[in-house]
Amino acid sequence: MALFNFFSKEKKQTLDKGLEKTKTSFFNKLARTIVGKSKVDSEVLDDLEEALIKSDVGVDTTLKIIDKIEARVARDKVVGVEELNSVLKEEIVNLLEENNSVDNFDFSIPKHSDGPHIIMVVGVNGVGKTTTIGKLAYQYKQAGHKVMLGASDTFRAAAVDQLIIWAERAGVPIVHQGMGADPASVAYDALQSAKAQKADVVIIDTAGRLHNKVNLMNELGKIKRVMDKVIPSAPHEVMLVLDGSTGQNAYEQAKQFSATTDITALAITKLDGTAKGGVVIGISDQMKIPVKYIGVGEGVDDLQPFNRVEFVNSLFS
Repeated sequence: MALFNFFSKEKKQTLDKGLEKTKTSFFNKLARTIVGKSKVDSEVLDDLEEALIKSDVGVDTTLKIIDKIEARVARDKVVGVEELNSVLKEEIVNLLEENNSVDNFDFSIPKHSDGPHIIMVVGVNGVGKTTTIGKLAYQYKQAGHKVMLGASDTFRAAAVDQLIIWAERAGVPIVHQGMGADPASVAYDALQSAKAQKADVVIIDTAGRLHNKVNLMNELGKIKRVMDKVIPSAPHEVMLVLDGSTGQNAYEQAKQFSATTDITALAITKLDGTAKGGVVIGISDQMKIPVKYIGVGEGVDDLQPFNRVEFVNSLFS
């Protein structure tokens, strides 16, 4: 399978560097798997299964990949170990394609006749949610969009303060009312202001954790209902931010939030600091939710649109 490069040289280098720990860890395991072997047999597949699981691809997704490779081996009769990389690469791309049917290349946004594109961002505290919003705001502005932020995580003063700093850094306006304010009221004001100023995109931060799931569900539901009154069908996206370095814990968080609200997209952060980058494959497969952005470094430019071909190219480079 020919996998073409779509990213610029700089973005490709950033992606390669960000996935280096995952790549090194996985291929060291894979090399030990195939040493001294000439063909793919049950022992090689068992070792490959272990390598994928240890890279946090997840058990269910790993078994799905192994089944597909077994089918290829049975169909093609003999698959040499030198072909294992390319076969594995193809099957992972195919798996990602099931849930990421549209590859992202840039920071473009849909146009709506009744106002700006509204993104509500959710995620537990500490995953990089506010930082991701700040980087998104910067990237959207660099792409020529008029951006506005809404600080609806009013349960922590630090969350509001941090978002204000990011708004200043990105050079975009922010609507905030301080700690303890009604989150839905902040979102309402942000959308009203965005309509008046003809903004292209509004990103609404929300509380990372309330003291129980019912409270979280009620709060997010209230924010969504209030936004819908200002701009029907808002929010257009509900983006869940996950910390990739937590591996399978990120998958558990995704399940929890999916039970609370309708998640339409994922942003997976901190992939540069971990060997668990395989979690991107597992979460995409298990949750059936497209991965839209990945964080592969601390710099403002290190938040990248997720492109399955570029991701797999980098992982196997």
